[in-house]
Amino acid sequence: MRLVPRWEFDIYALALPRGHGFGDNPPIGAWGSDDGKNMGIVTRHVESKNIGTIVMRRRADAVWEVIKREAGFASVDAAKKALEPDLAENLPPAPMPPGTRPLRSLFDFGDREPNEMFRYLVNKAHQPAAWALTQIYMSFPKPDRNWVSDCQSNHFHTRLWEAQLLASLREQGLLVEQPVESPDFRIQNKRGGEAWIEAVTANPPADYNHMNAPIADMPTEKEEVFFGPAALRFAKTIGNKLERNYDQMDHVKGKPFVLAIADFHAGGSMIWSREGLTGYLLGAGATVAEVNGKPQAVPLPAEFLLGPAKFPAGLFRDDKHAGLAAVVFTNACSISKLSRVPISAAATAPEGYRFTRMGVFFDRTPGALKPRPFCLDITSEEYRALWPQGFEPWTAELEVFHNPFARHPLPFDLLPEATHWFEVKGEWMCQSFYETSILWSRTRIDNADQPPFTMADIERGMAELLEKEGAQKPASPA
Repeated sequence: MRLVPRWEFDIYALALPRGHGFGDNPPIGAWGSDDGKNMGIVTRHVESKNIGTIVMRRRADAVWEVIKREAGFASVDAAKKALEPDLAENLPPAPMPPGTRPLRSLFDFGDREPNEMFRYLVNKAHQPAAWALTQIYMSFPKPDRNWVSDCQSNHFHTRLWEAQLLASLREQGLLVEQPVESPDFRIQNKRGGEAWIEAVTANPPADYNHMNAPIADMPTEKEEVFFGPAALRFAKTIGNKLERNYDQMDHVKGKPFVLAIADFHAGGSMIWSREGLTGYLLGAGATVAEVNGKPQAVPLPAEFLLGPAKFPAGLFRDDKHAGLAAVVFTNACSISKLSRVPISAAATAPEGYRFTRMGVFFDRTPGALKPRPFCLDITSEEYRALWPQGFEPWTAELEVFHNPFARHPLPFDLLPEATHWFEVKGEWMCQSFYETSILWSRTRIDNADQPPFTMADIERGMAELLEKEGAQKPASPA
């Protein structure tokens, strides 16, 4: 049997009902069979120091199942010795739970021709993403019957968001279930708090390759940034979901209901569309003005979004939508994210390739009005040191906007590792789990024998972009 490195174990552990939530019995090591079909985990209680084991085995459809739990071992060596019979090669697969249908392979095309986005996954440079997406797909409690066909078609981005959301939830140690068709997920923490989450994407008017698409024209005026086309696209997407009255479903009544949204409405729009979401939700933005002779961030309120429809701004400005507890958002739902998490954790990229992430950090310096640019190899120590665990987490860009008028508010500890935005006495405040906050980024893949892509290569274009942005993005819009 072989030692399973942490980065690999963390991906496999997403198949557990509570993901990384081991409670008082955290793992201290994991070992796998040489054929990759069995894994044994050794745990140790934080107080009593009692040592236990968990055995996971692949089913015939390659999904992990827990087949054995034991406790009371005298030492780690004794626990490892006890695991050996269960980590042999060529053992029969774990049995299918009663009433469970086998999952189709993510790469079972049948008579379909996969779309361009899915075909990227077979390229050597994207093998880490293909592997990560496959493992997460097999971690779903009960994926839709058409999950695979959707993923291989023009709905790739919607399934990509569901997969990234599942990984983000279970990385936080939440129990994630799919007991009904909708909403998509029921989550619960160790304290018994629960909520329901529906995943949705802001889609383009026509299909496009969002991985290599040129960046669409960015709004240049602050009113457009906060209240223009992106805000309107979010408003329509969220409005369509609210019309379904998820919060009134019998199994949701009395519990927080959350919408989780990712943006694909235009090429590269994740770079700048976040402000459109805040403009729509809060009915306010922020701009830079001279106050007492010094530039400062000042509020930019609005009653309506731009355009002839006069769509109201400020979904969270009153109690008309009290059934919605919060909106979860990410600006980094992409194939690149699927690659960066395992690559940064393993500190190695596919042979012959270099992955460079460039973008801007939120500058936490008091009074700072502009973000700080960065350009880093994702396998570098500098990049990995941005997060305390030493690699990029799934939840790194996850933000939660709380509805101050929610009938059933979302407790912060139901999404403990996200960044939370909430209102206190009329002012919007922010609480971050990670010190590092990346406002937007792009990931570039180059041949390893080419000169590294450096900050000097992007400073020219970035200077113009930052000049258009004015105040840095997460400045409180109220």
